Amino acid sequence: MMEITSFDDLLNAAQSQSTQQQLLLVFTKAEIPDDCSDEQRAGFAAGHGGALMPVACVDKRADEIKSFTELCQEANEFVQDWDIVFAGALGAKPGQNLLDQEIDKKIGIMVESIKIEQISQFATFNRMGHAVKLIN
Repeated sequence: MMEITSFDDLLNAAQSQSTQQQLLLVFTKAEIPDDCSDEQRAGFAAGHGGALMPVACVDKRADEIKSFTELCQEANEFVQDWDIVFAGALGAKPGQNLLDQEIDKKIGIMVESIKIEQISQFATFNRMGHAVKLIN
């Protein structure tokens, strides 16, 4: 099993599969609620706590992405303010293409999972493309 330490590792793994791989990407921004305590605000300012809220999502075939840098350049046209990108993959069956409805349904499930902090099944990357482990 390949260790994924960067988005480019994930991309290489997806591109090496024998079937088409669709990468499902949800860009998120760290936020804290308005009614949080001063202690929570201080922790958040120091880089701890808060919740990741989805701000944009996209799906791309693995072969459409050249690198994390290129993906970020494209993403910045739509959303500049994000902290973590969640990634999942959806593989097509041999000889078949994925249906848009199937992709949209899976992205919707990802977004809802992120909102309720059920994130262990997704790869997570920071703005530098490095894999990060989130603790909830």
